[in-house]
Amino acid sequence: MPSRTTTRRRQLGVTMRKLRARAGMTLEDAGRLVGVSKATVSRYETQAGPVKWPIVDALCREYGANEAERHAVVSLAKDAKQQGWWSSFADSIPETMNLLLTLEDEAVREDHFACVYVPGLLQTRSYSTALQQANELRLEQDEVNRLVNIRMKRQELLTGPRPPHLWAILDESVLRRVVGSAEIMKDQLGRLLEANESPHITLQVLPFSKGAHAAALGSFVILGASEPSLDVVYVDLHTGSLLMETEEELSRYRLAFDYLRAQALDMETSSSVIRRIRKEL
Repeated sequence: MPSRTTTRRRQLGVTMRKLRARAGMTLEDAGRLVGVSKATVSRYETQAGPVKWPIVDALCREYGANEAERHAVVSLAKDAKQQGWWSSFADSIPETMNLLLTLEDEAVREDHFACVYVPGLLQTRSYSTALQQANELRLEQDEVNRLVNIRMKRQELLTGPRPPHLWAILDESVLRRVVGSAEIMKDQLGRLLEANESPHITLQVLPFSKGAHAAALGSFVILGASEPSLDVVYVDLHTGSLLMETEEELSRYRLAFDYLRAQALDMETSSSVIRRIRKEL
């Protein structure tokens, strides 16, 4: 059985492709500059197979990566065989979630805008279970439990030795949509109130009263790397996922998030709104 692609190997593939695209080079151009084949450069970007860090280093130099970027990418290459925490779940993780976990494992910050459901990192077990049970493709209970367990394990990221800063902006509809039952929703809102007290979490509510807003396209996550130029936008389309990596795309979503932060309520007022909605249930 072939070994599973690791977190760092996947992240390396995404990053190498992004740096080459930014430099405006073709696969053939890049290979010629460092003395390897077009196929080798392509393999380094496909998130699979072994890599040699000196080649990664040489490619980064040809792509014009700065010192911080090059150091980050070479470190990924040197540790490319290290497995992520979810490797023990084998093939039970859907590819869309696998991709998010890959990027999230290296993130130093996460900026979430949610307009339908509570972000996975802040969901209670009961809320997450109710979501899985509402899937249009009916799942066996064992499968529901497995997916929920993965989500709960993922939340340990927030209590680890180096938790990313999570900034979540929730549309008011997220708070008012009763998932599962009123009791499940009360517990979920209580979890959000606790989260807003954490030094690593910032939570804001975007109320209905603000009307049209800067993210009419839907929910998204900006996964922040140690080097901002390596950030990635992740959009879950339900039928699949979409990664946005170009500077133009990043600028658009960063600007949208900045506008959303300005439109949303401050943390204290946001918690007051959550308490009021919780009391109404």
